[in-house]
Amino acid sequence: MVIAKKPINHTLALVIAIFAVWTINYKFSTLLSVWLIGFFAITIFFSRRSRYLTIKSAEIRSAVVGQMVDIISNIISVQLFASQRTELKNFRKNLDEYVKRDQIRDWWFIKMFIFQGITFIIYQILCFVLLIDNFKVGIVTVGDFALLITVNVAIVNYLWTLAENIQSLSELLGNISQGLELILSPVEIHDNLNAKPLQIQHGRITFKNVNFSYKGTPALFTNQSVIIEAGQRVGLVGYSGSGKSTFINLILRLYDVTKGSILIDINDIRYVTLNSLRENIAMIPQEPSLFHRSIKENIRYSLATASDDDVIEAAKKAYAHEFIIDLPHGYDSIVGERGVKLSGGQRQRIAIARAILKNAPILMLDEATSQLDSVTEDKIQKSLWTVMQEKTTIVIAHRLSTLLCMNRILVFDNGKIIEDGTHDELLQQNGLYKILWDAQVGGFLPE
Repeated sequence: MVIAKKPINHTLALVIAIFAVWTINYKFSTLLSVWLIGFFAITIFFSRRSRYLTIKSAEIRSAVVGQMVDIISNIISVQLFASQRTELKNFRKNLDEYVKRDQIRDWWFIKMFIFQGITFIIYQILCFVLLIDNFKVGIVTVGDFALLITVNVAIVNYLWTLAENIQSLSELLGNISQGLELILSPVEIHDNLNAKPLQIQHGRITFKNVNFSYKGTPALFTNQSVIIEAGQRVGLVGYSGSGKSTFINLILRLYDVTKGSILIDINDIRYVTLNSLRENIAMIPQEPSLFHRSIKENIRYSLATASDDDVIEAAKKAYAHEFIIDLPHGYDSIVGERGVKLSGGQRQRIAIARAILKNAPILMLDEATSQLDSVTEDKIQKSLWTVMQEKTTIVIAHRLSTLLCMNRILVFDNGKIIEDGTHDELLQQNGLYKILWDAQVGGFLPE
């Protein structure tokens, strides 16, 4: 309430000041009004420009901070490649640009204060001239003289404080504009007005004449149609960039199809709520992302209502329980930002435990065991085999040996499914899958 009252109090003080000056002589009130208009006009003009300069400064500062985070996040690579000098040189270059932008903005504020000061000096000189002339003819008394000077000083102090506040406001607006631009940018993927919760009865996934392309790139999928029956375990194979990850991302509705439709059972995923869609899909990514929280919280993230016993059981199935209990604080151990306190294989097992705990009717794996040693991978494959039962499962794998238990394998090439069958059937076709299988060394798909 105090903040809300200040502008009213200050405005009322200005009105009273103008009236007090007017009682002396209308010329003084007219002169004061003209000066106030000029003062505010100059302040608004400079403030608009200062906001633009502050935005530019904030952009450079964001780049500096981003570069700093990038260097620290990759400090091992910087040291291994002896790139300290190069990184320091580039960092100083951006830092100098940031200082330069800040200086340009600060000089602009100085110019604003100079112009404001000049207008006051001119106003004060004119007041003195009028006061002396009117005092000579007896219109103005000594008391009027003192009153006018006192009012002028009070008004200048107030306006100077106001100008500083406007400067601070311009800086704050400029600093947050960049963040607000990102936060308030329109969301491309959102719930439709009549979206309903997804109710999965079976888990059948249908691509119906799907067209899709990323912005500014040629079409990846053109009239793509395929049906994945409920409960099927389907592997996706192909060279990098052939469309495997995009296939999964479209089902998750991270992107919308350009044309055609994707159905789960009979539901077009564009007309179900995003939350309900993703609640029914458990995803194990190739590079899991963990929160700077405890292991227990990270596993429970997929199912907030899960008990501690459920969390431990999921960790055991993911073969994570053994290393977790060896940590100083066990399941309450903090994993660090993005899980930096854990190894890649440990993070992967936490992600697998999280997906196991979710127990969604559709399961997706994107190279889920790529960071595990062979012994642990074999154990987790057996655990995942149990989890896959009665679930519609889609698995992306470069290690083709992991797909031997799939009911079906789809072979992608430039956004097209060129082969479709079991492992044995595809080998007999002597197509791309056979070439990839024969070319493998140690079970990995060549790039």
